[in-house]
Amino acid sequence: MSEIREQLVYSEDHEWALKVEGNIVRIGITDHAQCQLGDIVFVELPEAGSDVSAGDSIGSIESVKTVSELYCPVSGKITKLNGDLEAQPELVNSEPYEGGWIVEIEVEGDLEEALAKLLTAEAYRAKVD
Repeated sequence: MSEIREQLVYSEDHEWALKVEGNIVRIGITDHAQCQLGDIVFVELPEAGSDVSAGDSIGSIESVKTVSELYCPVSGKITKLNGDLEAQPELVNSEPYEGGWIVEIEVEGDLEEALAKLLTAEAYRAKVD
């Protein structure tokens, strides 16, 4: 069974979001998603400073099985990339909620409103179980 953390919110596309500070959220893919993908060999990151809208593709994740798009669950500006993934893409497999995070985004508009559009841990659990 995949790990689903209560303090996170989730997208229908299997990304998670965590409020870091202010209007900044950290984004990654869920444990369920990384299990489905298998061994991750490459993560294509977007450009820092890019403006993104919820639902936009912001990169891709390549595994030994397939290539999967990474979708942005919120709208805003990409403020930080996880550069560790260039040399260690397998962090997405081993630490999907810690070292395997992908980007940080400064949310445009009301943060709580943006996060409220995403799934709670309970709703995400119901989706993947």
